[in-house]
Amino acid sequence: MLNHGKVVIAFIVSIGLAYAAEVKATVDTVEVVKGNPVTLRIKATGGSAAFPKILMVEDAPVTGTSTSSSRNLSMANGSVTSEVSTTKIIQFMPEHDMTIPSYTVNISGKKYKTDPIEIKVVKSNAPTSAKGGLFNLSMQASKTKVRVGESFMMTVYFSLRSDVRLSQEVQYTQPDLSAFVVADAGEQKAYIKGNYQVQEVRYIVTPLKEGNYTISPAQAKVGVPDRSKRDIFGMTFGTKWYQTASNSLDIEVLPQTKDAELIGDFKVTTHIDAQEVKANKPVNLTVQIEGEGNLESFDFPKYEIDGVTVYSDEAKVDTTVVDGELYSSYSKKIAFISESDFSIPERTFTMLDTQTDEVKTLKVNGYEVKVKSIASTVSTSSSTQGQVQTQLAQPVQPKEVIVEKKVEVKTVAWWMLALAFVLGVLSMYLVRFIPSKKAKPYKESEALKILYGHMGEDEAVEEMVRKLYAKKNGDKSVEIDKKKLKEMVERFK
Repeated sequence: MLNHGKVVIAFIVSIGLAYAAEVKATVDTVEVVKGNPVTLRIKATGGSAAFPKILMVEDAPVTGTSTSSSRNLSMANGSVTSEVSTTKIIQFMPEHDMTIPSYTVNISGKKYKTDPIEIKVVKSNAPTSAKGGLFNLSMQASKTKVRVGESFMMTVYFSLRSDVRLSQEVQYTQPDLSAFVVADAGEQKAYIKGNYQVQEVRYIVTPLKEGNYTISPAQAKVGVPDRSKRDIFGMTFGTKWYQTASNSLDIEVLPQTKDAELIGDFKVTTHIDAQEVKANKPVNLTVQIEGEGNLESFDFPKYEIDGVTVYSDEAKVDTTVVDGELYSSYSKKIAFISESDFSIPERTFTMLDTQTDEVKTLKVNGYEVKVKSIASTVSTSSSTQGQVQTQLAQPVQPKEVIVEKKVEVKTVAWWMLALAFVLGVLSMYLVRFIPSKKAKPYKESEALKILYGHMGEDEAVEEMVRKLYAKKNGDKSVEIDKKKLKEMVERFK
């Protein structure tokens, strides 16, 4: 019993030491329509938490608070982890742009601080619904006169009276945008305006031909309980449908008088992490483009440099609407790997400034990269080793020690041998029916991510990473040894 008690005590102590204390603040939205609440959650993990008393968030009064807690236990590879979490939920109503300050939370006697959070308060562009109407559908565009290739934001506003309870999902039919190129505008926004719940559906629209276009109305059907149809218990069971349509939009598309790769007002910044590296070490270049306009369809030109393996991630593009204007940010990371010095060439592309009607040139800087060759590194290493060896003492001749082994032979009963033989035959028979699990080969994209951080540890790993880069960039002549790849990945997992 005493031993079991020690095990239980050790188990409890291991749980108590397994967690890591931290505090994190999050909000349900960083952009809120004026008159709508923001919910702040401060989560403390790692033990007993003491939160500050919060009556105001900056100058916005708190409208409601609550607290919840949880404990999670998990066991993996023989170790037990415990996570004790307490979350304080605070709701407040901001009237203008603001910054949620940093808050200090005390966890088991230690103080931890949250990060500040920026909140932007915007006005709703949704039109006022007809007084007393169940719901309303309307459509607006950020611009009604654009050039060919100039994108604009189109928004459909669906407003439903707050006291209406739906019996079926809303049936929505989007406007006809077949004459344009339409891109995803990201997450839909929902908020309260007066007595109505408003849902925004946004479209990024790009015209390809000049002319005058009429965008047809969006349509919606709403199903509410039919109170004229009741069962024997007085419960409604029917649905009454109401249908409405939005307004249409007239868009004038002007010809693009000057050719350009981008339309808008953008700025380019570039960053390179190193201009002097060892052979076969990656040099990472980051290109960022930001400004007014649409970058969803922009495709950065590829680099083709002799003797250099080039790898690039998928570009990250974010699009937002600020004061009715479309803003985009484009970020792309590119890696270069070489055994000798090389140059990253300058890249330029054109932009038509819609404010001045001028074509401007945007430039991505070029760079010279110095590569330390493997030969010089090995030569230096060898000469250094030679100097050190002359100072080493001569190895001592080891003495041979002879150990006499004694073997003790014990007699084994015949029935034990027979039983072992029968069990061996039986186990061999049963193994045939156990399905064997074949190890799935690692995906080359996953292997690349794992091996990338270990290039400096092994020349074979460096060579494998180069092959993976080349194959990812479309070099069909590259062959990957799946067995070696699997062995390398398992070394670093």
